[in-house]
Amino acid sequence: MAQPVPIDDIAHVIQLSVAPVFLLTGVGALLSVLTSRLARVVDRARRQEEKLEHLSPERQSDVLDELRKLSRRARLMNWSISLVTGCALLVASVIVVLFAGALYGIDVNLPAAALFVLGLICLIGGLLIFLREIYLATIHLRLGPFPVKREKER
Repeated sequence: MAQPVPIDDIAHVIQLSVAPVFLLTGVGALLSVLTSRLARVVDRARRQEEKLEHLSPERQSDVLDELRKLSRRARLMNWSISLVTGCALLVASVIVVLFAGALYGIDVNLPAAALFVLGLICLIGGLLIFLREIYLATIHLRLGPFPVKREKER
């Protein structure tokens, strides 16, 4: 019959898993932001698609160009969400591995560390892709009145 795991060992594992749980909370908030941003891109693309059939051919090219940009942004957001979700899964796996190691009395230092580092790499990748999407969203942004064209100097 297996020996019960001492309560001190369980308490130690719980202490070790607190940091990953806080990271999961932050990752969850980030996923909320990313999915909201993706939803806005999709909504904007749908509005542009509805306008497309009622426009002249000259104006359609502008809308198609906008749709291409929105499609690229949506793909980037999808990659970002996928990587950040991968981070959450890997960090949750760290917690499971820590508990399994404590319960079965096996050394899980290397697997736990590897899963945690892989999770952080996914988080970094997701944030970098998110940064790229923000850049694409703002590169052609114009706020306020359009600049006045100056007459040629004489």
